[in-house]
Amino acid sequence: MTAVLFVCLGNICRSPTAEAVLRARAAAAGLDLTVDSCGTGGWHVGEPPYLPAIEAAAKRGYDLRSLRARQLTPQDFTRFDLVLVMDRSNLRDAEALCPPDGSKPRLFLTYAPGSGRTDLPDPWYTRDFEGTLDLIEAASDGLIAALRGQPPQ
Repeated sequence: MTAVLFVCLGNICRSPTAEAVLRARAAAAGLDLTVDSCGTGGWHVGEPPYLPAIEAAAKRGYDLRSLRARQLTPQDFTRFDLVLVMDRSNLRDAEALCPPDGSKPRLFLTYAPGSGRTDLPDPWYTRDFEGTLDLIEAASDGLIAALRGQPPQ
């Protein structure tokens, strides 16, 4: 079983949304994955995702309500096969925490090659929860294809 960890800044918008989207899409595709999310910062530890993120995801059939924020730890890099970050700032922070024998973090949007982006915009600031979901769904589909050994679309 492959274990995937999504990482953003506070673990209340992008990474919990990615967790719920990948979990749902992988199950629909018949893939057995372990999926989790966390943030590089600890400000929101124990809190649910941001309400507008919950509402936007729910409109597409994804349930974020049971998720709670947690902070990235060095142990995460050995517990998870893939550590996928939402932007280059998260990448720098995760790389600084990654032990030498850990799974190297990488940008999640590399699995959405047609997006023309490397960083997933943070809807906390942009207020574009729909656009964030579009990119997360595209990258999740690309990740599922990659895990199946298929070329990206």
